[in-house]
Amino acid sequence: MHRRLPPVPLAALLFCACGGTAVPSASDDTPRGTPAPEQAQRSPTPASTRGVVTAETFATGLVNPWAIEFLPDGRALVTERPGRLRLVSRTGQLSAPLSGVPAVFAQGQGGLLDVALDPQFAQNQLLYLSFAESGEGGAGTAVARARFTEGGLQDVRVIYRQQPKLNGGGHYGSRLVFARDGRLFVTQGDRMNWKERAQDLAMGQGKIMRIATDGSVPADNPFAGRNDARAEIWSYGHRNVQAAALHPETGQLWTVEHGARGGDELNHPERGKNYGWPVITYGVDYSGATIGEGTAKAGMEQPVYYWDPVIAPSGMAFYTATAIPGWQNSVLIGSLSPGALVRLELRDGRVVREERYLGELGERIRDVTVGPDGFVYVVTDSGNGRVLRVRPMVG
Repeated sequence: MHRRLPPVPLAALLFCACGGTAVPSASDDTPRGTPAPEQAQRSPTPASTRGVVTAETFATGLVNPWAIEFLPDGRALVTERPGRLRLVSRTGQLSAPLSGVPAVFAQGQGGLLDVALDPQFAQNQLLYLSFAESGEGGAGTAVARARFTEGGLQDVRVIYRQQPKLNGGGHYGSRLVFARDGRLFVTQGDRMNWKERAQDLAMGQGKIMRIATDGSVPADNPFAGRNDARAEIWSYGHRNVQAAALHPETGQLWTVEHGARGGDELNHPERGKNYGWPVITYGVDYSGATIGEGTAKAGMEQPVYYWDPVIAPSGMAFYTATAIPGWQNSVLIGSLSPGALVRLELRDGRVVREERYLGELGERIRDVTVGPDGFVYVVTDSGNGRVLRVRPMVG
């Protein structure tokens, strides 16, 4: 279901030469001196552009790969949702599964999810894995810390568990992002059938958590010390956050989360703030039924940008390299459906242009990262999953 936006000036809808779409501002028609309406920016849903970049197969033989992370030596770690962690050589060869990976709940959307390197990896060889973990009451998102060795993972310890665990196979999140202060952001989902818990500070569902690398709670977390809230919470009211990255200039966390039918959201979650789910949303239920109370409510944050129809976002990176001309400082987001690499240009914290690429592949893009060569690497979510290297089209 689409919501109608106010008319926008023709200039705001012009296409750039490479096929991208300028994004209309919510305040383009607002008379000078009057407040902007409570209406987030909506994606103009541009068509996928051809002839700018190409995707070449870098590695094959993966089963539902979920995340990719480059090591300092140019090799990459790739997680597979069934519970395997593999090394990819600098020339694209896959290793055997590494030993020491924690047992995962590999059902529905659950399994082995993200992988992130410690900020001091070169010195301590520590890495972090997020995954769906079973236990009393069902399953939930968890984070383990381990020491990487050529023979596998050692000193594996779970440092965070979403509580309570719940039945069902959906909406685990989960991305891992280190802030500049060394704290670890853990994005999560509402566990699908339990959406009301995203508003309950005593529950771990539908929250972004902030923890120290040993799992302890930073004293400056917004709800630390409260008896009615989980101390790990950074922000709440999220549906299912599967894309997250740190802004390279501001150091601010940015995320993209799944909506239902419509309502995928780009946010920069801030300390202690409520992002509205399931009270406010720009989407509707898959049945077409209304969710919550509308699109805005006092005390709840508006998204920076939203998609309707959805892109089903998963994986995100800021592009700061120079190997792909014109992409510097862009936000790159993987789309599972319809399947694409989405590029956003930001200006003063707002989206001013959206472009889409690789739609012709018909692939579910699960994660996005930038390699040491400056090219973009994506993983495709399927039983015959691949790592693709995205580079400028030649000729």
